[in-house]
Amino acid sequence: MAMVGFDEKWRDFPDYILGITKEIWEDRGLNTLEHYYSPDIVVRTPLSIVQGNDDVISATMATLAEFPDRTLYGEDVIWSGSPEQGMLSSHRIISTATHSSDGFYGKATNSKLRFRIIADCHAINNQINDEWLVRDQADIARQLGMTSEEFARKQIDFEGGVEKASFPFTPDVDMQGPYTGVGNDNQYGQQYEAILNSIMNAEFSAIPREYDRACIGEYSGGRTALSHSEIDHFWISLRSSFPNAEFKVHHRIGRDDPMMSPRAAIRWSLHGKHEGYGAFGKPTGKDVYIMGISHAEFGPWGLRREFTLIDETAIWKQILIQQG
Repeated sequence: MAMVGFDEKWRDFPDYILGITKEIWEDRGLNTLEHYYSPDIVVRTPLSIVQGNDDVISATMATLAEFPDRTLYGEDVIWSGSPEQGMLSSHRIISTATHSSDGFYGKATNSKLRFRIIADCHAINNQINDEWLVRDQADIARQLGMTSEEFARKQIDFEGGVEKASFPFTPDVDMQGPYTGVGNDNQYGQQYEAILNSIMNAEFSAIPREYDRACIGEYSGGRTALSHSEIDHFWISLRSSFPNAEFKVHHRIGRDDPMMSPRAAIRWSLHGKHEGYGAFGKPTGKDVYIMGISHAEFGPWGLRREFTLIDETAIWKQILIQQG
């Protein structure tokens, strides 16, 4: 059944999201961005915010020049809304690419990379007009032989030093796009939001209580965690670095689809001072904004798979620029 306002070739919203991603990147249909992306689209990443599809097309060309064989494999599309009112997709991707030309990531290394991305996109009338995207830059840096801190330092130097380097995304530079929704009220989205709120309130006992003992976590930096203690380590290392930062949920989706585990997608932020030891070394007292997106799958014994992406290089860049 065709979706109202969308091209008839798309059988449903996930098919649209997966299809246009392949068309744009792998089929080299960059010109399709002129009708798949609205002229004044707002795209936010942890490193920047841009408005307008001209900048999106330029950035896409630059990425393909640096990684000409890039592929994007859609692991999942967790979505809410309706074609008539607009839909929000949280699209989890595994990307492969060979770093075969000089560019944003430095001199060509011919390294073969594999990393995750999660993109939240709002679409209506066959067009995307609002986006939030988190790419696992820490995993890319690691595969290029750098820590997140080293990568951030290189970016700052490349941009002309701390006085000239662009400061990463914060709410102060955000723009209000067309999408003002907050997701849906499905029970699995509500359950996952409650779990994340517990963890961020230092109730780490929520992990053995709510997670399957054989749960697998996939986290930024390309880290894979198995079972409660390793999952606990990821979350406590993050929270302990910013112990008094405000945790806020911005968007929540839950879904229970045929042939799929019940799942949830949460877009969240952590905003406050780097005043504790943890994943980001010695406390600096600097103000940091973290954009995060998390996906979860549920099974008969609790939360069985979790995916969380933040951009650790953007966190380091904020700290280093403020240190001067």
